[in-house]
Parts: sequence; C-alpha cells; structure tokens
Amino acid sequence: MSTAIIDYGSGNLRSAEKAFQRMSAEVDGGAIVVTSDPQAVARADRIVLPGVGAFADCRAGVMAIDGLFEAIEARVRQGAPFLGICVGMQLLATRGLEHRATPGFDWIEGEVVRIEPADPSLKVPHMGWNELTIEVRHPVLEGIETGEHAYFVHSYHLRPRDPAQRLVSTEYGGPIAAMVGRDNILGTQFHPEKSQRTGLRLIANFLRWTP
Repeated sequence: MSTAIIDYGSGNLRSAEKAFQRMSAEVDGGAIVVTSDPQAVARADRIVLPGVGAFADCRAGVMAIDGLFEAIEARVRQGAPFLGICVGMQLLATRGLEHRATPGFDWIEGEVVRIEPADPSLKVPHMGWNELTIEVRHPVLEGIETGEHAYFVHSYHLRPRDPAQRLVSTEYGGPIAAMVGRDNILGTQFHPEKSQRTGLRLIANFLRWTP
C-alpha cells in the first residue's frame, strides 16, 4: 500500500512528508512516496495534493508535467482516496478567481474567491490558528471535535455550490470552508501537517479511510 504526495514544484513538501510518514508508521498505512511520476501515481492507493502560492501557478505546475493530471484523475475516478491541502483543495473547484479566472479540476462545484471579512480589522491573508466548526460528520474527522484549532495561511477560499460539501468551516469575518468533500475526494484549507494533534489525527484517519 502506498500514498503518493504529489510534487509539482509548489514549495517544500518536507513537513507534509514527515507528518504522513509518522502517522503511517502508527496506523500501518504503508509507504509514503513524494513523486511527480505519473506511473507512481497510477500505482498509488491514496493521493495527496499539496499547494502553496497562487491558484493559476499551482494549476500550471500540475499540468506542466506530462501525464500527471491524467494519472491523478484516473486514480480518483477509480475510487482512490484523495486529499487536497491548501491550494491543493482550492484546485478542486470549478474555477479560481485569483488575479484572473482560471479553470480548476471541477470536482467540487464552486469558485475560489478572495477572503473579504465583514470586520475590517481582520487582515488578509488569514494566517495562524483558527477554530474549526464541524458541519458534516465524516470518517476522516473521527476523534476531531468542533472547537479544535488548525493552522491556516491563505487569502482566497473555496465557496462550494452545494453547502453539504462544506464539511468543516472556520470563522474569519464570515464563514470560510475549512474542509470540503464528496465521495472519495477531500480537501482541507488548513495545513494538517502543521496543525499538531488535530492535523495528525486527520492524517491518520485519511490513511485508514476506505470510501
């Protein structure tokens, strides 16, 4: 069994790799492989897509590697559990509106829009620890409760068309999707690898999840 963490040039993946390796050792989750090789992705049992930076740049990074997106999409269609992190979650949307309209994967219908807090004292980017509100229970949230905190760094957020696909929210001058999902697809706006106990629990749950 293996989990592929996709490396397409979007930042340092060392902290994500270490967190997944740590929890895989605890739950017997198999090998953790950081890769940009479409063949390795095609063999993976689970897929993790991190993302740091601008929506369009991250999408371009994925698409620039010949066959990579096709391999990811094929495994997701076959039912492999998928987790997008930060911009990796945003790429699930129909389109992103950062700087210009850019198509997303369209796996979660909706748009990625700039955070516009109702309270003008709240700064953008939204950066730091914030409280989670669980809206839809999910196996990957087992042992995680409303009121726990996770670590965020972002200026844009995914607004899903179907409210039932917003599994977890956080409040920042208005509700923001902290986790979205449907079927075998999940995304977290926060960084589980930087969210201490809560994030490590989510990673362990993902490595055991069989949709």
